[in-house]
Amino acid sequence: MALTRRQRRTAVRGTQYGVLVAAVLVLVFAANWGDIQRGFFDLNAAKQLFPDVLTIALVNTVKYTVLGFVFGLLLGLVLALMRLSSVPPYRWLATVYIEFFRGVPALLVFLAFGFGVPIAFHVRFTTLSTVVAALGLVGAAYMAETIRAGIQAVPKGQLEAARSLGMSQFRAMVSIVIPQAFRIVLPPLTNELILLAKDSSLVYLLGLTGSEYELTKYGRDAMNTVQSMTPLVAAGLCYLIITIPLSYLSRYLERRTSGESKRGLEVLS
Repeated sequence: MALTRRQRRTAVRGTQYGVLVAAVLVLVFAANWGDIQRGFFDLNAAKQLFPDVLTIALVNTVKYTVLGFVFGLLLGLVLALMRLSSVPPYRWLATVYIEFFRGVPALLVFLAFGFGVPIAFHVRFTTLSTVVAALGLVGAAYMAETIRAGIQAVPKGQLEAARSLGMSQFRAMVSIVIPQAFRIVLPPLTNELILLAKDSSLVYLLGLTGSEYELTKYGRDAMNTVQSMTPLVAAGLCYLIITIPLSYLSRYLERRTSGESKRGLEVLS
């Protein structure tokens, strides 16, 4: 007898649950939990990481990320306005910059500012300035396109209304258009902040002192002393302390922006 669509759907779902339960049982009975505990969740090794993993590594990661984001945001706003400029050379320069830094791995940017630029121009950067510059330059290329899309999403009538009230082009852009654009692009900018938090791990290439360690470098070096993966697990958990709240914030902002857009359409209709 042929199954109905509902019965087939139930059978498929039951099979999927069965496969999942079987996989979990195989993992539970086949895994050597003693080795897993010693290799990844060694409590004695974890105790040696505190409080430095929080007071040094986590704090430095947050500092590098926030400063790099602020620099990238300011530069990204300038690039977005250049991309929208009526002056062709500005558009060309912004386009070249954006395409270059979106196409080059962040790893190469860190190496360039950590070693290439100091050798070529006989200058020395601090670790903080190198990280902020590298993160900001890469982040600015992505944020510029995000901000440009947000500015273009603001109805043109807003700018026209401001100009009709006697505002200059610059004042109307700063006072009317850009604030509305930032409300639109807040969710993707939050996602960019998460990406920069993870990219900050590339600072380990620069050769850091103990007080400059971020989470990845701290976890990697700590593995050499405790002979366990526990430091990397602790570093990963610290990254989650940063990224999970930001992910929830991004989703909240997306829902809020979507709700405001729907209410706006209802008012217009």
